[in-house]
Amino acid sequence: MKRIMTMFLAPALFLAVGCSQAPNDKLGEAEKAVMDAKLAGAQAYVSEDYAKLEGMLNNAKTEMADQNAKFGLFRDYGKTEQLLASVTAEVPKLIEETAKKKEEAKDAALKAHEAAKEAVKKAQALVARAPVGKDRAAVEAIKNDAKALTASLNDVQMAMDTEDYLTAQAKAKAVQDKSLALSSEVRGALAKVGGVKAAKTTKNAKNTKKKK
Repeated sequence: MKRIMTMFLAPALFLAVGCSQAPNDKLGEAEKAVMDAKLAGAQAYVSEDYAKLEGMLNNAKTEMADQNAKFGLFRDYGKTEQLLASVTAEVPKLIEETAKKKEEAKDAALKAHEAAKEAVKKAQALVARAPVGKDRAAVEAIKNDAKALTASLNDVQMAMDTEDYLTAQAKAKAVQDKSLALSSEVRGALAKVGGVKAAKTTKNAKNTKKKK
């Protein structure tokens, strides 16, 4: 009797183990968790860690696909479930780290924005003193560059408003660099004009002495 029961139970147990169900619900949870991390900004602020998280999720999907391809009796989703559990467990830590990095980026962007505004202000003050002389076209080009800097500051503010602090920081740095370059150009023009005036003054003074 025992032998007969064993003959019937063994295949039943084999079927129970072999025909385990794919953990589609857990896969859905893991995918939602990764999306939550992405929406929190993990892809931008902790890119390496986010890439690892995506890699873990892809490994879990690959493992599940491998098991799905097997004959029903030989499927085992144990490893898939472990990988999915690891993904879900990592997300809260990743979101916390993202929030920290985002706050740091916000502070850096605010400072960069202020530095850019100050640089633009100084550049525009110098442009207002730009010598016209004969090259009016060059002066107009400089003034247009100064106006463009103001428009660029608006782009920085828009990035700040949408909490895209990394973009805001990069744009602010670009505005600051352009402002400094423009200021340097105008200072060079002013120095050149000042040198010409000084030379003329010296020449006139010498001519006056000769006449005496």
